[in-house]
Amino acid sequence: MQILFIIAAAAVSIGTTLYGRKVMKSGKKGNIKKAILTTVSAFGLIMIGAIVSTIFGGNVFAETAEATTEAAAAGAIGIGEGLKYLSAALSTGIATIATGIAVGSVGSSAIGAISEDSSLLGKTLIFVGMSEGIAIYGLIISILILFV
Repeated sequence: MQILFIIAAAAVSIGTTLYGRKVMKSGKKGNIKKAILTTVSAFGLIMIGAIVSTIFGGNVFAETAEATTEAAAAGAIGIGEGLKYLSAALSTGIATIATGIAVGSVGSSAIGAISEDSSLLGKTLIFVGMSEGIAIYGLIISILILFV
């Protein structure tokens, strides 16, 4: 059942991307907020269904006790290890996205300030460096999650 939800989510994502490219090439005008709301709603409903199906549904890929003990003996990772890697990836990814947003806004403001007064170069570089520090903090947190 979960695989069907994953396939539906992928279909919504791919369909939205292809339709968006087609509309952009044709130059159609429309309400962007309505289009985004429709796509996010469809994707969100599919993800909620997948989560509910995973939590309350049975194990689709049920294994026997022998297969489970053989996998454990072979060094297979458990749910805790998987969540550790997922949280490390999320901390780095979200911090990197936040850094991109921060550097975009601070960098454009810095360019504008430097074009007005070139003596502000050193001060503006400090602000750009501070916003880049967000990615470093995310990387440090993910290293702590993985190795501590």
